[in-house]
Amino acid sequence: MSLSGQNLSIIIVTLKSENVLHDCIKSIDQNIPIIVVENSNNYELKQKLESQYKNLKCILTEKNLGMGSANNRGIKLANTNYVYILNPDTTLEKNTLENLFLESKKIPNFSIISPIHSNEKNSNWKNILEKNLDKSKPFQVDSIDGYSMLLNKKFLKDLYFDENFFLYLENDDLCLRARKSGGSIFIIPSAKVNHKGAKAVDLKYEKEIELSRNWHWMWSKFYFNKKHYGFLKAFFEGCPSFITSIFKYLFFLLINNEIKKKIYFNRASGFFNALIGKSSWYRPKLDD
Repeated sequence: MSLSGQNLSIIIVTLKSENVLHDCIKSIDQNIPIIVVENSNNYELKQKLESQYKNLKCILTEKNLGMGSANNRGIKLANTNYVYILNPDTTLEKNTLENLFLESKKIPNFSIISPIHSNEKNSNWKNILEKNLDKSKPFQVDSIDGYSMLLNKKFLKDLYFDENFFLYLENDDLCLRARKSGGSIFIIPSAKVNHKGAKAVDLKYEKEIELSRNWHWMWSKFYFNKKHYGFLKAFFEGCPSFITSIFKYLFFLLINNEIKKKIYFNRASGFFNALIGKSSWYRPKLDD
């Protein structure tokens, strides 16, 4: 069965995302079911969304599960063959889905596809070996950024997001595992997605989110490298940043720069926790 509006669900994971979420939802065809997975117990938001949008169901996780785990909840709830993972700070252009449906017929056995970022300078894909790609037609890539990933459940089977990742690299991990199992990943250049970038959570929580990003980037990078390439690669790739973070922490401690001190402490802490095998436990404090 080919990709169409009849067998596609949209999944959007949210947390304090009301400032951008409505633009995202309104850019999606109202005939396509949307599952919003809210990483909290915000019953008021659930009621508002489900009363405003008839094609939307909001699931509350009761606590902040992170991106991978929350997306998995949406994937398992979707009754369609295809699921499109979108961040709340994205919007689709007018013909994005129509072009995805059309072009996907040329690559019926894909594992993951995505529109291309509307701004060519902000590529949402990686391709390590091949640099001169023909962007006039769908082209195969190594990985796709997590804010826009359309998954073929039939070919991915149970290859969903690794829930050990809380934030960062869960998309690269999924793409790598899909390719190792014989799957293919494509960018569809005739379809466009807009991404505001780092706007998925209300900006009033910017400092807390920045601390969380720094902790989880270091943790996730170590875990990803250890999982796929071994402990030594993870250690030697992360160690320079770890040592630099310690020195920068001490410097900003001496000059009493509170926010920079916390950022570099979190970087060092993320690496150290991954190094000793602890889970990605750090959570931003987003209480009002």
